Amino acid sequence: MTPKELRAAMRSGQRVYGTLVSSDAPHWPDYVRTIGLDYVFIDTEHIALDRKQMSWMCKAYAAMGLPPIVRITSPDPYLASVAIDAGAAGVMVPYVETVEQVKALHGAVKLRPIKGARLKAMLDGEEVDPKLANYLQRTAGENILIINVESRPAMENLDEILSVEGLDGVLIGPHDLSCSLDIPEEYDSPKFDAAARTIFRKAREHGVAAGIQTGTNLDQAVSWAKEDGLNLFLQSADIAAMQALLTAQVGELRTKLGDKKESDGTGGMAI
Repeated sequence: MTPKELRAAMRSGQRVYGTLVSSDAPHWPDYVRTIGLDYVFIDTEHIALDRKQMSWMCKAYAAMGLPPIVRITSPDPYLASVAIDAGAAGVMVPYVETVEQVKALHGAVKLRPIKGARLKAMLDGEEVDPKLANYLQRTAGENILIINVESRPAMENLDEILSVEGLDGVLIGPHDLSCSLDIPEEYDSPKFDAAARTIFRKAREHGVAAGIQTGTNLDQAVSWAKEDGLNLFLQSADIAAMQALLTAQVGELRTKLGDKKESDGTGGMAI
């Protein structure tokens, strides 16, 4: 899938599937390509990846037809530009809460390389010369912009945020949203379920992709997809999948050999 195809699929409501890839091991992309994904998610917010590592991963997965979406560390337009320069097909931006943040990110992602006073004027509605407009659409118009919705203020401003030009998707950060709702990690709570459904429905009403990082409760995700329009799936992470599989396998071996030792249950990844 090309970045243009991914963006079109997301906005149209087609379901797309990705996972978080944290390893930059050289052999890793060969295994990831066999999973059946539509894109990969590279997180620089919670994962210690430097700019060179991130760019190497972006170039490798892009060459395989797996558009890389990079989450930057904060809602900073300059960091968004860095990710695009590194080879990202798009950026995901954490903890966005205001229309002003989304407009600035739209400028960095979709109108690059314009910056400074000229960019501000364009974002404020200044008429753009057709030659420049065509150039920007050709070179940056298909870059993907996704924001994390993970707080009460973001939900309160959601209708206005979703109306900003250039926004392609919203993805719930389940850990942070649950904490903001005063129900930390209670993902099965009716309160969390209602909040997620509201976000999904509003996103799809605005023609914006509706997403969340999904985990082990696949029935919940299926219900959200069928009933509320969830179509941007970020399924688990390489490190989380490895932890779950090895915990089960090592536990089974210990049990069968009489050496059972319970896992301490720590080390999970909060997204």
